[in-house]
Amino acid sequence: MQDIEIWHNPECSKSRNAMELLEAKGLNTSVIKYLENVPTKEQIKAVLKKLNMKASQILRTGEDIYKELNLKEIDDEDKLIEIMAENPILIERPIIIKGEIAVIARPIENLEELLK
Repeated sequence: MQDIEIWHNPECSKSRNAMELLEAKGLNTSVIKYLENVPTKEQIKAVLKKLNMKASQILRTGEDIYKELNLKEIDDEDKLIEIMAENPILIERPIIIKGEIAVIARPIENLEELLK
């Protein structure tokens, strides 16, 4: 089986649940604590491609910074990616990457489907 990468926030229960599932399956997992090791714009673009999503689809709209920056009004993909690289708390979590495919493990069933 391919190696798995997880963009993980240990403070998030959904992210911890995804880690538990990966550990229970004994998978070789690379853990990226993305709030500490902030992804570059290029890494975010690559993940968006694997997710088959736009930047606006992985924004955490409940974060204060989302409201402060009025991100709902921005539809410039490059600008949103730049803002996420500067404020990684805005990136939805957990993101699980397996080869050329990625999912957001919310709900956890998305991860289970990826692992099939």
